[in-house]
Amino acid sequence: ETASQARYLEMLGRCELTFGVGPAGTGKTFLAAAYGASLLKRGQVDRLVITRPAVEAGEKLGFLPGDLNEKVDPYLAPIWESLNDILGVDDVRRRREKGEIEAAPIAFMRGRTLSHAFIIVDEAQNTSRMQMKMVLTRLGEGARMVVTGDPSQVDLLNPRDSGLAHALRILKDVEGVGVQQFKSEDVVRHAMVERIVRAYDSDAARSRPFPDLEDDA
Repeated sequence: ETASQARYLEMLGRCELTFGVGPAGTGKTFLAAAYGASLLKRGQVDRLVITRPAVEAGEKLGFLPGDLNEKVDPYLAPIWESLNDILGVDDVRRRREKGEIEAAPIAFMRGRTLSHAFIIVDEAQNTSRMQMKMVLTRLGEGARMVVTGDPSQVDLLNPRDSGLAHALRILKDVEGVGVQQFKSEDVVRHAMVERIVRAYDSDAARSRPFPDLEDDA
């Protein structure tokens, strides 16, 4: 466990809204899933809600075959893998059937109030500003939310539209909000992944097309 991961876990316990921001492999999503699963097992929340935008590779859920779970599950595979490791496959299946673990694309969050829940918003760099505002305002009584993402991996046509960078800028000083920034040294995957992340970070610093990404366009 790195110092950043320890601070992140402390924030998850203290803040109503936590942002975990940084490169892949730093544990930001796994730790959020583990923390949420622990709250669920102890009965401190009624359900675990997982959502993410479905823009990867330009695909839209409406054009994919199957019911909602079949459509959403491929996008949430990393979180399902984490939950299966933490809770076990059978427990995850049972809790999904009971509605204690729910997964849905961000579009399906509109109009809802999520009370007594732990909510994970994954791959948040691919939300628009309007989507981010919408999902953040779903918080209800007794709920906590963690938003994870990597601002360097925006799949939107215009990276300046990312709701994550915008939210970080305007919410970082709001009471009850915590922000944990992860760096390449927090990568806990294979050492080669850390070297790859560092190389891309260095290249991005030299040639980033939008150096003021977090500023208003």
